[in-house]
Amino acid sequence: MNKKWWHDKVAYQIYPKSFYDSNGDGIGDIPGIISKLDYLQDLGIDIIWLSPCYRSPLADQGYDISDYYDIDPRFGTMEDMERLIAEAKKRNMYILMDLVVNHCSDEHEWFKKACEDPDGKYGNFFYLRDKKEGELPTNWRSYFGGPVWEDLPGTSKQYLHLFHKKQPDLNWENPEVREEIYKNINWWLDKGLGGFRIDAIINIKKALPLRDYEPDRVDGLSSVHKMLADASGVGTFLGEMRDRTFKKYDAFSVGEVFNEKEEELPEFIGENGYFSTMFDFNETIFGGSEKGWYDAAPITPDDYKKCCFETQRKIGDIGFVSNIIENHDEPRGVSRYIPEGDCCPESKKMLAALNFMLRGLPFIYQGQELGMENVPFRSIEEVDDISSLDEYKVALEAGCTPEEALNAVRRFSRDNARTPMQWTSGENAGFTTGEPWLKPNPNYTSINAASQENDPDSVRSFYKKLISLRKNPEYKETIVYGTLEPLWEDRHNLMAYYRKGDKTLLVIGNYQRDMQSVTLPSPFRKILLNNYPDMTAEGLTVTLHSYQILILEL
Repeated sequence: MNKKWWHDKVAYQIYPKSFYDSNGDGIGDIPGIISKLDYLQDLGIDIIWLSPCYRSPLADQGYDISDYYDIDPRFGTMEDMERLIAEAKKRNMYILMDLVVNHCSDEHEWFKKACEDPDGKYGNFFYLRDKKEGELPTNWRSYFGGPVWEDLPGTSKQYLHLFHKKQPDLNWENPEVREEIYKNINWWLDKGLGGFRIDAIINIKKALPLRDYEPDRVDGLSSVHKMLADASGVGTFLGEMRDRTFKKYDAFSVGEVFNEKEEELPEFIGENGYFSTMFDFNETIFGGSEKGWYDAAPITPDDYKKCCFETQRKIGDIGFVSNIIENHDEPRGVSRYIPEGDCCPESKKMLAALNFMLRGLPFIYQGQELGMENVPFRSIEEVDDISSLDEYKVALEAGCTPEEALNAVRRFSRDNARTPMQWTSGENAGFTTGEPWLKPNPNYTSINAASQENDPDSVRSFYKKLISLRKNPEYKETIVYGTLEPLWEDRHNLMAYYRKGDKTLLVIGNYQRDMQSVTLPSPFRKILLNNYPDMTAEGLTVTLHSYQILILEL
């Protein structure tokens, strides 16, 4: 494998709306991010990915872009963005922006022009079909519920939107659309951007000609995943995009890729892959149900282990995968992957190390380093996220009680990750001096950055040690490029694996409240990391405390 500049880096995702508000309007902003760069540098972060901050009506929190060349005034100005790139560069950090090109906003200039002249140039920027009374062009269900077809205002046509109706899908089959997209990507890379996280990219290729699929719910509609499984040829678009943009700048690109076929992995992230890396969603999709959140199965420690190892085997040395515990589209990882009632500093540190030491690129989502948890929503009125509101409705329609429906939302709502970053125990978690756009999690008084920064035993300090270990010249080669070999795979509630390179490291996590013992395969030379002050060992037999994690050099 050719070594790349980003292989040994650690990335951090910022959700700008909830990170830090510099002007008291209740919304996080770019000047707020600039003011916290030293906090991130102290943690050891190299790459910062910003969720969308382009001009947008915020129908889907900025993933509906009305101008790809402008910053939304809620978040600041283009000058602020340029200053952020420059300030990050001074600290040897790289800024990534979100690349959202499956769809734009219905307030984008292209869509407005398509409405004015659906048969003209811009009509062909979208998927338009003639409207037929009482009949839809296809029976696909949008990701946010309801049909994917909406009337094109002022015309006798309908347009396709796989996501929100304010997010019309762009027609990638049209070379003019692709030219516009590449022009925009290069414009940003010329500004000094380090690269992009690429949103929902598999959706750009539709199965043509468009047709119906077998309905899978009482609404008579079909999951859009069936169409995507039927689509082929997305690689032609992705290879062209890579060659025309990222490759020329040696830019970093990370794909949000669902539904990829295993044989395509080398094409996605191999030596000349479409992207530098792509996220592993094996754990996040586990237990999902076509019926909805209310029917989703919880993930056990053994399931989590299996998901991680499945991905590691599948990727092997093809390329780099990006490992996550959570992101802006998921609930908080500690609330999801740690058995109910067992969230504590020790279990949070264990989960951090098990994920961080996997082969690949670690991504930390804002607040993850503090062990931020899910929100105990008291009613659906406290929820802002459109997909959560839809899932609540789906649960009620399936016969759930309001409390059962709310429970599903508590478990999976994207708002769990979107509440304000918990900076201090002061008012509004130190996020804003105004009225926050979303209420902070009430536990901010006990879980916050100020209380953890100088506490050597805090979750944040543990993350700092993990990052420092990854960058330690003595172990970097092994942690970044070494192989991963699972150990004791059949042991219940135990996750252990080797990282082998010029050193041999053993990662062991006791994934339960009860103690359990293991017999080491060989003596260890050094304890590199331990989330307890001690280690109980007799000869080669080690007894692990509740949720104890050990990283040993053998």
